[in-house]
Amino acid sequence: MVNYDSIPIIFGLGTLPSLAWLIFFLQEDEHPEPKRYIFLAFLGGAVVTFFALLLQIVLNIRLSGLEISQLSPLSLVGAAFIEEVAKFGIIYLLIARNKKVFDEPLDAMIYMITAALGFAAVENILNVAQAIDPIGIVTLRFIGSTLLHALASAFVGYYWAHGMIKKRLGSFIFFGLLVGTTLHTLFNYFIINFDQKIYATLLLVFVAFFVFADFEKIKHEEQSHEITQG
Repeated sequence: MVNYDSIPIIFGLGTLPSLAWLIFFLQEDEHPEPKRYIFLAFLGGAVVTFFALLLQIVLNIRLSGLEISQLSPLSLVGAAFIEEVAKFGIIYLLIARNKKVFDEPLDAMIYMITAALGFAAVENILNVAQAIDPIGIVTLRFIGSTLLHALASAFVGYYWAHGMIKKRLGSFIFFGLLVGTTLHTLFNYFIINFDQKIYATLLLVFVAFFVFADFEKIKHEEQSHEITQG
């Protein structure tokens, strides 16, 4: 039986890691996006979680029919790719075609990270709802899965931004999805195959340095492009 009194606590704890990382990453945006579109990206990322889950269920059913385990490398890659495409797709559909709010390359990274954190918030809420130790789960997911989603989507956004600058969107976005999927798959592989979660955490710390460097690269390229155009 559902304890309705605990629902606000579950939602609060589940969304806390995502909101904390969102505030942190938004500091990288020198030209802040409208708050309603940040909210729309976050909400879109949350909603698309359920579509990704449905596709993952279908994938697992198909693979099990081929006698392929859900924990096999192929399954992990497929599940990760579905999530990365889902996060990209919702930003493309909801925001990217609006040139008033998606008017500079860095926006791709900001909106992708925001959608990813909305996606992670739903996962966190579902995990907290089933947890014996909700605080422990929130802490682990703050430095684990929540950060993973942000970093993986940051790479997609980074290559999307490059595509905007180089006028070659298709190939850059596809490569970004491959990079994001690779990171996502490696993280899940470490979580599943090693008792110590330190390996997965170290992976994220290592990758985070590249993401913050990517923010600076895009800012620099934007400035260089503006000077050239000027």
